[in-house]
Order: sequence, then structure tokens, then C-alpha cells
Amino acid sequence: MIEAIRGAGGEVVAVMSSDPERGQRFASENGIATATTSLDALLGSGIDAVYISTTNEHHCSQTLAAAAAGKHVLCEKPLALSLADARRMVAACKAAGVQMGTNHHLRNAATHRAIHAAIKAGHIGKPLFARVFHAVYLPPHLQGWRIERPGAGGGVVLDITVHDADTMRFVLDDNPVAVTAMTSRGGLGRAGLEDGVMGVVRFESGLIAQFHDAFTTRYAVTGFEVHGEEGSLIGTDCMTQQPKGEVLLRTKDGERQLTIAHENLYLRAVRLFGDAVAGRGAPSATGEDGIKSLSVALSTREAARTGRETSIDLTI
Repeated sequence: MIEAIRGAGGEVVAVMSSDPERGQRFASENGIATATTSLDALLGSGIDAVYISTTNEHHCSQTLAAAAAGKHVLCEKPLALSLADARRMVAACKAAGVQMGTNHHLRNAATHRAIHAAIKAGHIGKPLFARVFHAVYLPPHLQGWRIERPGAGGGVVLDITVHDADTMRFVLDDNPVAVTAMTSRGGLGRAGLEDGVMGVVRFESGLIAQFHDAFTTRYAVTGFEVHGEEGSLIGTDCMTQQPKGEVLLRTKDGERQLTIAHENLYLRAVRLFGDAVAGRGAPSATGEDGIKSLSVALSTREAARTGRETSIDLTI
């Protein structure tokens, strides 16, 4: 994100960490002038906006403080641990007149934008089904709280399924209404946290989408597929932070690869956020988008817990 902020013409002025030694080391390694452990000091350091990448339980209070200080907010997903808190965050930013974005980087992928455009162009007719393969291996340096701390919002559903939810909403231009799911523990999840999940989402249009997310699969390939009445779009190696992947269009006329102009996902996200701050358009994913993806993730957990289809509340 530092590289993306600078690449988009921004300046990283200060960093806040709960650990002063870690904060100073991070600032030194990344050429940041100021490191602090105080949120008030950070918000008073001459900044225009904050990027919030703390663990999930802190997002709400930090966003509310930033909004009260008149700072624009780009917040990591999930926005919060409850819909009530996520709604408070969005409402506070709106009341303060500051921009709020959710860092759902995947909707900035050229592959997903190409699939979205192909659907809109009618290349596969009416979409009927979708499938998301987002089972990966969580590298050791990212494990920590994600597999150890329920109170921080750990577990694969809040970490990965929330991304699937936003990506599906964006690509399909459709809203989810209900979900069924089962979770699993394959050896990484501790303290009762799930490290694998499979589920099915039902959308307003009648389309149903299957998803598979995990922290424990070392050799799987990610993908996003949409199958319609007149064709299929098959995205491969595309549920990733990297600007890569390809999309195959298959119809009665045969197969062809879509032209993909790859771009750094985070750079595009930051650029669009900066444009929104300057009054030109909206962030690639808004705070409202963050509420809706969180709702899907929370409903997925509830569906897995109860063994029942669970409705998805998209109320802002």
C-alpha cells in the first residue's frame, strides 16, 4: 500500500503502531518521517487521509475518530465485526463530509473488470451460475491473529469470503439475498476458528454462486467462472493480489481469450480513492460496498453454525 500511495501521487506522512519499536522500525525501513503510538497524534500530523490496516476489531473506533477529525478513510476489509459498527462508520464519514472507501482490491483486477464488461456486453446471455475458487495457503508471516484470535475477526470467512462477496457483487452486478455454507478446520485454525469454507449464494436475479475458500490448500489454482445461457467466462489465477490471470470466453462460436490489460490492483484502488477525495467520482469500493460484503460473510458464518439457509441483510 505504501508503494501504491506513492505511485498514485500521494505522500506517506506518518504511521501509527501499538508497538513503538515496531513502528519506528517500520517508518525507518519505508522512509516515513513520523511514527507514533497515539491516534490523536497521527490525526494531528498534517494528514489528509488515513489508511486503516489494523486488526479488524479496531476499524470502527479508528474510523470514527478519523471522521471526527475530518480525515478521509480508506479502510481494510472487513469494515468491522458487526453490521451495526460498519453502518456507524459509513454514517460518521458521510456526516463529516469525508470520503470512505473499503480496500476490496479484487474488484480492481483487470480480469474481473473484463468479465464484468463481457457480461454487460451480452457475450454469455443471461448469467445463470457462478463459481469462485479462492482456496489458498496462508503464508506463515500472515498467519498470527488470522488463525488465532476470534476477537480480532480471525478465520477464513472474514478474511477471504468477504472478498468473494464483494467481487461477486461487482462482477455480476447483482445483489446476494441468501447463503448456505459449511466450514472446516484443516489444521491451521485455532481457538475454534475455521480455516476452510464452502457455500452457495443465491442472488436477486435467481443466479446461484458456489464458493470455496481456505487457508490450507498449497497447490490449488484460484478462479472465477460465470456460466450463462449463451456462453461461459472462465477466469483463471485471478483471485490474487498480483496483476495476473486470464479469462476465456467460450460460446457456440468457439473459444477466445479476452484481452487483459493488467494493472497494479492497489495502485488503481488508491488512485480512484484519491480521485474521489478530489471530487472526481467514487472509490472503487465504497463504505456501503464494505457493509454489504461484511453482511455476506456474517451470514455465511451463521449459515454454517445453524446448518440453515440464512438471509443476507444489505440495509445500509
